[in-house]
Amino acid sequence: MQANEVVQWLQQNPEFFDAFADDLAEIYVPHPHRGQAVSLAERQLLTLRDKNRLLEARLGELLQFGIENDHISDMLHQLTVDLMKAEDLPSIIGTLEYHLKARFAVPHLALRLWLPNIDSNLLEFTPVEDGIHKLVDNLSSPYCGPYVTDDVLNWFALETGDLRSFVQCALRTGDLPFGILVLASPDPERFYPEMGTLYLQRLAELVSAVIRRVVPVAPISSSEPVSAAEVEAELT
Repeated sequence: MQANEVVQWLQQNPEFFDAFADDLAEIYVPHPHRGQAVSLAERQLLTLRDKNRLLEARLGELLQFGIENDHISDMLHQLTVDLMKAEDLPSIIGTLEYHLKARFAVPHLALRLWLPNIDSNLLEFTPVEDGIHKLVDNLSSPYCGPYVTDDVLNWFALETGDLRSFVQCALRTGDLPFGILVLASPDPERFYPEMGTLYLQRLAELVSAVIRRVVPVAPISSSEPVSAAEVEAELT
């Protein structure tokens, strides 16, 4: 008889344990940790204790995740409130930078926009290469991981090897992208491919909405240039 057949038979005949309780009490098996012999009943008790410890550890992890998520939600809420108070694009950018660096502890970030030049002197309106437009077109969800293009890396005033992990979020109006938000860290474990992106996606949607609130015009498409007359018509 195979071991799995014994287990199956015992599962189908639970009365066996009552009928042979005294005999089972005389069975000794190895201790799971110390190697000494213990009774079958004690071995079962040890197994239950081990399972209980695992469940307690898992519950502790879930509680910790809940605490961390509550903290992130609170910070995202405060960012939302402060962004809604911002009345122009420079104020929005300054508020975003403050919260991400001071409260979310993101050491480096870059923002690029391809909108009509409402504030052409802003760094965020620096023209980007066609490769950036294609990159953002393909960002269906935030990217987290160790790779960015050289074009993106050049937005940061650091040596190439100083930044080890990144987040890239597309900014959109509907399905049409008009910018990209990039977060960067020297810690290779800060932004990793398996991390959750729910809050990052909400951040991208929030930033997109507040920017479009103060710049309520159609984005400029890299493939379909917009004339100055068309931009002026939209602004009036």
